[in-house]
Amino acid sequence: MFYKDERLALFIDGSNLYAAAKALGFDIDYKLLRHEFMRRGKLLRAFYYTALLENDEYSPIRPLVDWLHYNGFSMVTKPAKEYTDSQGRRKVKGNMDIELCVDAMELAPRVDHIVLFSGDGDFRPLVESLQRQGVRVSVVSTIRSQPPMIADELRRQADNFIELDELKEVIGRPPRDPMPDREPAMADES
Repeated sequence: MFYKDERLALFIDGSNLYAAAKALGFDIDYKLLRHEFMRRGKLLRAFYYTALLENDEYSPIRPLVDWLHYNGFSMVTKPAKEYTDSQGRRKVKGNMDIELCVDAMELAPRVDHIVLFSGDGDFRPLVESLQRQGVRVSVVSTIRSQPPMIADELRRQADNFIELDELKEVIGRPPRDPMPDREPAMADES
C-alpha cells in the first residue's frame, strides 16, 4: 500500500532485478518504472546498484548505466572482480549489498517508505532495521519463477511484497519487433 504524500526511495539491486525479470520473460522499462513510483508517492531518489567489468573493451551494461544516470537515477557502481574457480571457469563477482545497505540506512531518516527491488535474503536484517526506524519497506521480486527469486525470510519481513509479474503490464518493455502495425494507430491518435 502506498500513500500519495509519503516520501519514497527506490533501491534497485540491478543484477537481482534483471534475473527476476528474465525468469518471468520480460525486460524492465526503467522510465516506466520511475514514473510508476512517482505516481505512487513523492519519489525522492531512485538508486541503481551494479558492478561493472571495467577491463573489457565493451561492457553490455554500460549503455544502460549511462541512460539511467542521465535519466534521474542515482547510479552506484564498482568494478567487478574476475577470478577463476576450482574447475578453471572464469567467474565474475560484484556484490553491491553493503553499498545498498549503507545508502538505505543514511536515507532512512528522510523517507517514509523504501521500495527494495531484490529477492536477496541477505537484506532481511536491513529491512528489519529500517522498520525499527519507522520506515515502511516494500520488496519487489517474484515467487512465480521456478525457483522463486525471493528468499522467504525477506518476503515475510517486508511490510509489503510486490509480485514483479503483476507489474509486467506497467513497467514491462514492449517487444522489440518492428512496429509497422502501430504506425497507423499512432497517426490516428494525433
